[in-house]
Amino acid sequence: MTATVDKPGTPAEAVDILVRRYDDAVSALREAVERFLRSGVAPSPEERARFRYPRLRVTYRPEGAPPPNARAFAKFSAPGVYSTTITQPAEFRNYLLEQLEPLVSEFGAEMEVGTGGQEIAYPYVFESGDELGRGGATAADLARHFPTPSLAVIGDEIADGHFEIRPGAERPLALFDAARVDYSLRRLVHYTGSDWREMQSWVLLTNYHRYVDQFVRWGLEQLRSDPEVVKLVMPGNVTIDASAEPAETEARLAGVVWHRFQMPAYHVVRKDGNGVSLVNIGVGPANAKNITDHIAVLRPHCWLMVGHCAGLRQSQMIGDYVLAHAYLRQDHILDEAVPPDVPIPALAEVQVALQEAVANVTGDRGEALKRRVRTGTVVTYDDRNWELRWTQERRRFNLSRAIAVDMESATIATQGFRMRVPYGTMLCISDKPLHGEIKLPGAANAFYERAIGEHLQIGIAALQLLQRSDAALHSRKLRSFDEPPFR
Repeated sequence: MTATVDKPGTPAEAVDILVRRYDDAVSALREAVERFLRSGVAPSPEERARFRYPRLRVTYRPEGAPPPNARAFAKFSAPGVYSTTITQPAEFRNYLLEQLEPLVSEFGAEMEVGTGGQEIAYPYVFESGDELGRGGATAADLARHFPTPSLAVIGDEIADGHFEIRPGAERPLALFDAARVDYSLRRLVHYTGSDWREMQSWVLLTNYHRYVDQFVRWGLEQLRSDPEVVKLVMPGNVTIDASAEPAETEARLAGVVWHRFQMPAYHVVRKDGNGVSLVNIGVGPANAKNITDHIAVLRPHCWLMVGHCAGLRQSQMIGDYVLAHAYLRQDHILDEAVPPDVPIPALAEVQVALQEAVANVTGDRGEALKRRVRTGTVVTYDDRNWELRWTQERRRFNLSRAIAVDMESATIATQGFRMRVPYGTMLCISDKPLHGEIKLPGAANAFYERAIGEHLQIGIAALQLLQRSDAALHSRKLRSFDEPPFR
C-alpha cells in the first residue's frame, strides 16, 4: 500500500492525484483478478493492500471569522479536518472542482490525498462482469482472495445525520463515500439498462411508459435541430447520434429491449452538460425510493416528477395540472429516515419554473392559467386501491386540503430533501374517482393521446428554466447546520 501523502497546491492538482491513485488501485486489482482467473495465483497481502480507494482530506483552520457566503454548499460548518474516499475521480472531475475551488480560494483550506482504508470490491473494476466467468473460478473462489461488496461499509448514515461528531475526529467531507457511490453506480446500470455515465444532471421521473415515446421523439428532434446535442442513449446502451440515417435510426429504435429493465432510462446528452434524462420508474413508492437512492450519488442538479394523479376536487378537469406545494405522506417507506412530522418544503425556484413552464407551453395566462393549474397538497399513497378505503381516509384527506392522489411524488420529494437534491412535482389529472370519472380504457386512451406530449414538454421546459438558476437552485433549505462541505 502507498503510505505517502500528497499535498496538492490547487484543486486541479488534487483531482489529478486522485485520478492517478484510483487508476493505479483499479489496475492492480484488475490485473490480480485476471492472473487468478488464468493461473489460480492469489494476491499476496502486500498486493491486496494496493486495492484501496484514495482518500481526500481537507483541513480548515480559520484565523478569523469565516467569510460571509449565501451559497448552500462548498463551505464549512466548523473548523476541523474533513475527509472522504473517492471513486471514479476522472468522471467526477467537474463536480470535485466545483466543491474544492471555493473551499481553497475563499476559506484557505489545505488538501491532502492519500490512501484510504476502504477496499475496492473486485466486481466494481469490471464493466460488464462477463470477464469473471473465465477459468472456471466461482464467486466464492474470488471472494476468498479479493475484496467483495460489503453491506457493513455501505450506508446512508451521513446523509441521514447518524454520524457522530467527536472532538478532534475527522468530519465527513461528502454525503457519500466511495463504497456507497460504487454500489449505486452498479445498481443504476442494473435498473436503468444504460451506462451510469450517461445519466444527466437534470432528471425527469415518470410513472408511465407512454412518456417515453414523447421523450424519444423530442430527443430525435433535438439531434436534428440543435448542434449542442450529442446523442440519444436508450436502454441497452442503444445510441443514436446526428450522423444516423433515418433507416438506421428506425432500426435502432426497434431494437431497444427496454422491457428487460425494471426502470428504463433515456438520455439526451449535450456538449454543455445540460442534457436531460427520463427514467420510467414504474408505479409505487418502493420504486421511487429505490432509483433515487442511486441517482443521488451522481449529485444531480434537480429531479422532477411528471406523472399522473387522481384529482380530488369537483372543479378539476381531466388533463388539468397539479403543482404540488405540500405532501401528505401516506407512502410509509421513508418514515424512519425522515419522520412524517418533518416538513418537506416547496423550493421557490422550482415552483416558479414549473408554473412558468406551464404558461409557456400551454399559452395560458392569468385566469386561464389558474383554471388549468391547481397548486396544493398531494397525497402519496402506498395502496393503489385507496378508493376502497375512502370511508376511513375521507377525514384525513379533508384536513390536509389535498387536491390530488398519486403513489410516487411525496417519496421523490422526500428523497430530494433527504439527499439534498432539488425536487418538484407537476402532475396531470387522469381521473376523478370521487366524482364518477374513473380511469376506464376508452377515456384513458383519449386522455393519453391529448395530454402526455404537452405534459412532457412542460417538464423539459421547467428544467431548461432551472438551468439558468445556476448555484441558486441548490437551496439552503436542503442543508442542515452540520453539513458536509460537498454538495
